[in-house]
Amino acid sequence: MARGKVQMRRIENPVHRQVTFCKRRMGLLKKAKELSVLCDADIGVMVFSPHGKVYELATNGNMQGLIERYKGSNTEAHGESSEQNKPEVIQQEVLLLRQEIDLLQKGLRYMYGENDINHMNLNELQALESNLEIWVHNIRYTKMQIISREIEMLKTKVGSTRNFIPLKRFFELTCRKMSTAIPFTSVFLCLFFAGRHTEGCQ
Repeated sequence: MARGKVQMRRIENPVHRQVTFCKRRMGLLKKAKELSVLCDADIGVMVFSPHGKVYELATNGNMQGLIERYKGSNTEAHGESSEQNKPEVIQQEVLLLRQEIDLLQKGLRYMYGENDINHMNLNELQALESNLEIWVHNIRYTKMQIISREIEMLKTKVGSTRNFIPLKRFFELTCRKMSTAIPFTSVFLCLFFAGRHTEGCQ
């Protein structure tokens, strides 16, 4: 017979409560030791009984050493946080962001024919090239997602597709909606994927 689920609430019977505390405490310390051995972790466990008695476990050294180590790590983390919040650091971040915005604005002006690219230095051109590559990748990825969704919607509407011509026509119309051309390899892969689910396509 399966054991019933233990309700997570205070045990009213003091004897049962003490017995449960002893069992759970020993199980907790055992799990801590196992975790330390298996994962080579430094673990400290401190338990206060209902009567105020302290039970502790330090898997490496002693509890005081672990506490000092914990305090030291908190001090380092606080120091790093304070360093990041210094006005000099914030001003440097603002300066870098302004430079990036200025670079992107130059690229946009060039794309719209409002600026001569020859006025940009090598570092600016390399940074602009990297940003443009990211844009192109994101645009192509989003475009292919939209096309895939529309193909799936078409399949759902027509049911089992048995004629490749409507699907091809749909793909051509979808491509015309896009402002940029889709690479031939992408079109071929999409058509091949769609064609796998089409019987008798020529």
